[in-house]
Amino acid sequence: MRKTHIDLNSDMGEGFGIWRAGDGVDNDIMPLISSANIATGFHAGDPSIMNHTVGLAKQHSVGIGAHPGYRDLVGFGRRAINAGHSELINDMVYQMGALAAFARLHDMPVQHVKPHGALYMTLAADEDLSARFVDAVQAVNPDLYLFCMDISATYRAAARAGLRTVREFYGDRHYDNSGSIVFTRQIGALDAQAVAEKVLEACVNGRVKTVEGQWLDIEFESVCIHSDTPGALALIEATRTALAGENVQVCNRFG
Repeated sequence: MRKTHIDLNSDMGEGFGIWRAGDGVDNDIMPLISSANIATGFHAGDPSIMNHTVGLAKQHSVGIGAHPGYRDLVGFGRRAINAGHSELINDMVYQMGALAAFARLHDMPVQHVKPHGALYMTLAADEDLSARFVDAVQAVNPDLYLFCMDISATYRAAARAGLRTVREFYGDRHYDNSGSIVFTRQIGALDAQAVAEKVLEACVNGRVKTVEGQWLDIEFESVCIHSDTPGALALIEATRTALAGENVQVCNRFG
C-alpha cells in the first residue's frame, strides 16, 4: 500500500569522549528525522553525549529510543560477542535504564528500543533470546515500541507477547532474497540519489530490489538511514526531498 506518512529514524549519539562516529553531523541530522535511536554506552555513547542528544531531540520534537549494543566500544558493536542470554538481557536492560534516566532529566518520554548492529542481527535470528528480550522490555516499560525487521525472530516474539512493534526499512543497506539486510562491518560511500530512489520505491510501491536482482515485497512503518554511513546527511536530505516530491510526509506517529 502506498504510504502518505512515514517515520524516519537514525542512530544518534554514537560517539565516546572526543571521538565521533561517521561524519559527526548529529546536530544537522536531528531536525530531519522523526525518531532517534540513542547510543547507550556499550558500543558508543557516554553520559555527556547521551544528555546532549536527548536535549537535542527534545529541541526538535524527535521521539527517542534506547539503542543498546554489545559491550564492544572497539568494534562499534558490529562484532558478535559470545555471551549467555541472561548476560545479554541484563546488558540491554542496563542500557535502557541509562537512557531512561536522561529522558527523565529532560522530561521526555522514551518511545522505543532498538538493538544495535550485531546484537540486532543476533536477536533477529534467535527465537529464545528474542522472547526473553521482549519479556524484559515489557517488564521495564510495556508502552515501548520495539523497532525490528518484519521477518525477524524479534518481530515474531513481540507479536506473540502483544508488544508494539515498528518494522523498519533500511535505506542505506542492501537486502537479500530472504528479506534480511546484508550485514557488514564496513559501510562504504553510497550514492544519495540512489538511496532516495530506493526509499521512494519502498514507500510508493512496497518493494525493494535484492542483491540477487529480484524484487521483494516489504512491509514497514519506519525508514532507517544510519548517521555513521559516510555522507549520511546528504542521504537523508535527498531522501526527504524525494519523499516530499511524492507527497509522503516524514512524521512520528508513535508518541
